[in-house]
Amino acid sequence: MVRRRYRLWLFLCLLCLGLCWRLLPLQAQGMAPIRGVWLTANDMPMLRDRPRLEAALNDLQRLNFNTLYPVVWNSGYVSFPSATATHLGIQPFVLQGVQGYDILRELTEQAHCRNLLVIPWFEFGFMVPETSELAIAHPDWLTQGVNGETTRLTAAGEVAWLNPLHPEVQSFLTNIVLEVLRQYPVDGIQFDDHLSLPTEFGYDAYTRRLYEQETKKPVPANPRDEAWMRWRADKLTAFVKSLRQRVKQEFPYAIFSVSPTTLPTAYQSFLQDWPQWVAQGIPDEVVVQVYRYNLPSFVQQLAQPELLQAQAKIPTAVGVLTGLRTNPVPIQLVDAKVEAAQQSGFGVSFFFYETLWERTPEPRDLRQNAFLFHFRHPMPRRTFGQACTRG
Repeated sequence: MVRRRYRLWLFLCLLCLGLCWRLLPLQAQGMAPIRGVWLTANDMPMLRDRPRLEAALNDLQRLNFNTLYPVVWNSGYVSFPSATATHLGIQPFVLQGVQGYDILRELTEQAHCRNLLVIPWFEFGFMVPETSELAIAHPDWLTQGVNGETTRLTAAGEVAWLNPLHPEVQSFLTNIVLEVLRQYPVDGIQFDDHLSLPTEFGYDAYTRRLYEQETKKPVPANPRDEAWMRWRADKLTAFVKSLRQRVKQEFPYAIFSVSPTTLPTAYQSFLQDWPQWVAQGIPDEVVVQVYRYNLPSFVQQLAQPELLQAQAKIPTAVGVLTGLRTNPVPIQLVDAKVEAAQQSGFGVSFFFYETLWERTPEPRDLRQNAFLFHFRHPMPRRTFGQACTRG
């Protein structure tokens, strides 16, 4: 009798321990937190010059970063040799390093020997300049607003939006993603808040016809009609799920990363229901862009239920703005944000490399020491066991 009670007690303890372990943030379960940085088009002068690239990666390694998100799809162009882009006539050139190297290949090799993950970032998602070769060649790929407008004003200027529901658009995006993974030994791919459909769009002929076929109802004139929003958001989710499946079929270990904006903006303005993506097991990691210019509003976002739910399931980080070219962020604010994120168990990724310490109001050493204070010890997400060689 005593033995049976002991066994029951032991079983309940182990069950409780297992449940508690599953509820812990993944960082608390021994996984290395994300310590990332986005490498944007503004960072291209560094990426194109081997000595500058090596110096930058040496700094990132010394300061114990572990993840790079280099841009590969921006302004209607891919930054790697692409048969898909060439076939569509949208790749008049491929930018190379000053020393004649393939930028993404060189970056990947040099990063891996420093135990830095490389996750190419398809920054523009469905967004394209209206004057781009792609938009001009395929006007039927563009979605529209209720009055026929095809552009909206964004931080990248006035841009058009590829229709996420159009099969040819979906094939295009899927193909360039698979090309990167097939051509380079990278560690995954990432999309951000532009893998979305602005709420005012969806009034193109293709989407109207599809909605009416499926619902037997006319398309609502109000873009914020609840059922109309949900239908478009679900279509977007279905595509993202299929994109992940295509990636995992060929590259089961590739990290499928998403970097959405915060709620409610993500859904209300972009129909990007990323909590549903997490619930369906679509992303392998999520890096939520918490770009706030004061600490209280930043900290408030860290307590959002959807962010905490993601944190309990997959590696989760917050995007921290280190500055823009015309709007530097003081290191004291960056420092406080990183402290708050780490205390809440989140990883961090910084936007963007140039504003870490290259183009900043404070001295380079001061800013680097602030990052080193938070990243005291190396925490690689993967070790590659290869030596660095000079090209």
